[in-house]
Amino acid sequence: MTSSAEPPAPPAPSGASLWRHRDFRRYLTGQTASVAGSSITQMALPVLAVLHLDATTAQVAWLAFLGQLPPALLALHAGALADRYSKRRQMITGDLVSAAVLTTVPVSAALGMLTLTQLMVVAVVQGAASVLHDAAAISLLPSLVDRSLIQRSNSRVGALFAIAATAGSHLGAALTAVLGPARALLGDVASFLISAGCTARVQAREPARVRPVARRLREEIGEGLRYVRGDERLVTLTLVNATTSFGLGLLNTLWALYLLRTLAVSATAFGVLLGLGALGAAAGALTAPALARRWGPGPMMLTALALTPLTQLPLLLASPGLRWQIAIGAALFLQLACAGAAGTTQRSIRQIITTAGMQARMQAVSTWLTAGARPAAALLAGGLGAWIGVRPTLTAGTFLLLVPLVVLARSPLRSLPHMPDQPPAAPGTAGEPVPPTPPLRTAAGAVPAPVHTDDARQNRSPGGDAA
Repeated sequence: MTSSAEPPAPPAPSGASLWRHRDFRRYLTGQTASVAGSSITQMALPVLAVLHLDATTAQVAWLAFLGQLPPALLALHAGALADRYSKRRQMITGDLVSAAVLTTVPVSAALGMLTLTQLMVVAVVQGAASVLHDAAAISLLPSLVDRSLIQRSNSRVGALFAIAATAGSHLGAALTAVLGPARALLGDVASFLISAGCTARVQAREPARVRPVARRLREEIGEGLRYVRGDERLVTLTLVNATTSFGLGLLNTLWALYLLRTLAVSATAFGVLLGLGALGAAAGALTAPALARRWGPGPMMLTALALTPLTQLPLLLASPGLRWQIAIGAALFLQLACAGAAGTTQRSIRQIITTAGMQARMQAVSTWLTAGARPAAALLAGGLGAWIGVRPTLTAGTFLLLVPLVVLARSPLRSLPHMPDQPPAAPGTAGEPVPPTPPLRTAAGAVPAPVHTDDARQNRSPGGDAA
């Protein structure tokens, strides 16, 4: 992976400009293109299934479910593989597999051979490849920049991802209208190839892996679980992520239905609201480092979690009309600004305090829990919506968002005054076995942190957070 003409770049020093660091630029360019491409698929795939293949409601639900299944099943394995082997190779492999399997859709459509069964197989294979890519991509960042720059790096990543997702949705709509939904997927194919090319040009050396004995993958997965369980800061951050993902998953399942049907929001206004949310996420991510320096990362995250349930009030109180639409748009901007600020901060804290040999497995535990929470939340939302109605279900989801706030408020991280220091060398850093960890202390000794959509790139599959 290293070019002889261009020596590997060391991690960017703490005083350097990230925009001048070529490895970070290449990483960011590739991942941003990938997120934009996934938004094209999320736009075109349902249109292809419903309008061109006459999919039933049940078949559309199965397509969405199958797209969300790989993160819940494979996240822990993908994290262990990323810590065992080269992260860049794993990213490139995932990109190329995704590009290849997506290419089969427009080819089959052109030959008149496309079926719903093929779309479902594509959703599963591409979802699995994306899980492999994402586990390596998120954990690669700490090896590209100095740890003092991790929060600034995540800030820029979060902001550009939010903008890229919105731009990709609009591009997907345009490509679908001009080329048709099947050929529109070629835009996502191109994004995978751009991502693979940029990753191949990253020159920074990854941390050395020393594995004196051969071990099974499940043993390394167990090490990752014990590692997270043994650090109460990671435990709390992961629990806050999972509970927030569950609450937002319930709300998001019925949010569009409530706006479009109950509040009679037009398609144009709905698109504007989504654009405001993306701007809020970008603004929150960009301002996160400054807010953390001024108020402390703990108080900033606690405030973000406290504001999040309040941002649901305009939606719950609204009636049809322009004034309420403006209020909902402003609340959505604030909600996703809180998510962007707190999400990039909590992810940065976890990356800073985790040793190099455990980065991918630490992240995989969070991905596994948040990915598992979303389908469960969607099923609960559907059941409650049919039983007690949409508005009461949205109210219940709003109260669920108080759970991560309580977890954080009961933890010492609520008053964390500054970002933590780099961890000392510890077992597991270079791949050596991690010894069994003692039982966790009580909640009073736990250390929390927040927030929202932890993994922006989890949306990579055709139905995938953000979190």
